[in-house]
Amino acid sequence: MKDLGDIRDQIDRIDTQICELFAQRMACTHEVAEYKRATGKPILDRTRERAKLADVATKMPPELADYSQALFSLIMEMSRASQSAELNAQSELDGRIREAIAKTPALFPQSAFVACQGVEGAYSQLAADRLFKHATITYLESFEGVFRAVNEGLCEFGVLPVENSTAGSVNQVYDLMERHSFSIVRSLRLKVDHQLLALPGATLAGIRDIYSHQQAISQCRDFLAGLDGVSVHVCENTAAASKMVAESGRTDIAALSSRACATLYNLKTLAKNVQDKNNNYTRFACIAKDLQIYPGADRTSLMVVTPNTPGSLYKVLARFYALDINLVKLESRPIPDSNFEFKFYFDLECPIAAPEFARLIATLDDVCEDFRYLGSYSEMV
Repeated sequence: MKDLGDIRDQIDRIDTQICELFAQRMACTHEVAEYKRATGKPILDRTRERAKLADVATKMPPELADYSQALFSLIMEMSRASQSAELNAQSELDGRIREAIAKTPALFPQSAFVACQGVEGAYSQLAADRLFKHATITYLESFEGVFRAVNEGLCEFGVLPVENSTAGSVNQVYDLMERHSFSIVRSLRLKVDHQLLALPGATLAGIRDIYSHQQAISQCRDFLAGLDGVSVHVCENTAAASKMVAESGRTDIAALSSRACATLYNLKTLAKNVQDKNNNYTRFACIAKDLQIYPGADRTSLMVVTPNTPGSLYKVLARFYALDINLVKLESRPIPDSNFEFKFYFDLECPIAAPEFARLIATLDDVCEDFRYLGSYSEMV
């Protein structure tokens, strides 16, 4: 039996040869890119890649055929990424991003006209008040109304919940993202504490109906499960639930809502902090009509549609890995009017001034059927 140290020395010598050969291969990739630039040929040549992978498999022992194809598939992926970065160094999107950085003010606005879903006291309003020192808020009935108000120029910004640390993503907002044009300019993580609110004179034992938004209900599932003889009803907003309870005149109904709504609507707190987890946070996105990128932007959101073929999502993820870009969120949503096909939303951590960011933006088109840049921004906590 060979000594482990000797085996590792042999592996190191082989790896050195692999590195030298890989460098030679990537140098050829540069020459290929120059040829394709001159002739206008596309970067991806599927016929060539299929033939290459088939040939690789024939040159290896059967038990290594799959491994060899996976290895060469990754090598060709890196080759195409390098070609894309070289040929698309000054892409249209790259130009838009540079222009937005140059035109965006150095400071995030202190005052603004802001659209929120719900009524006064909603968590979206609390988020808006954290994002802006002086927010003039217009309340809309729906999340779609917020998108439209921003897109049509009725409000400068919109504030929308996108995910909760307990209940997960707000799917309705993600579905609306595909249908509307907007740019994310900032995000906020807001600590969410739910209270059970009712009119003065009400008692917890006397409550028969509880109203709130679906997300709040999901975040308080354990508390609600411990109540006997109580029906839970979904309404459009936690603050709207509080307002309805306040105007009802009934002491047998209650709302799951914020502490601010207790004061705003003169309600009594029957139970405090009834969410399942104390570290309950909701992320809100602040959107604008046009692309704005404020100083310090280090988070980027993308919407991607990949081919419905094996390994297509992996190829996108491989780009992030190769560039050492941290993926902090991956959300999948079904594509309307399609059979089991999905689009993906990514949140990435990477300073917008980093060279890795520019390389990623220049190369994603190569591995996506559709690719949409949703904005770069910083997140408040």
